[in-house]
Amino acid sequence: MNVILLLIAASLFLGGCGLAIFLWSLRTGQYEDLDGAANRILFDHDHPKR
Repeated sequence: MNVILLLIAASLFLGGCGLAIFLWSLRTGQYEDLDGAANRILFDHDHPKR
């Protein structure tokens, strides 16, 4: 029974840490430009040297 209580506490702690990291990433703008990186990979705008 003590092991179950320890596992529940550990899972709640890890879930809270994951939620805190997710909320931090939202506040710092990590998900603002989702299409920009995909477009930069597909469309190369560098001109070749002649």
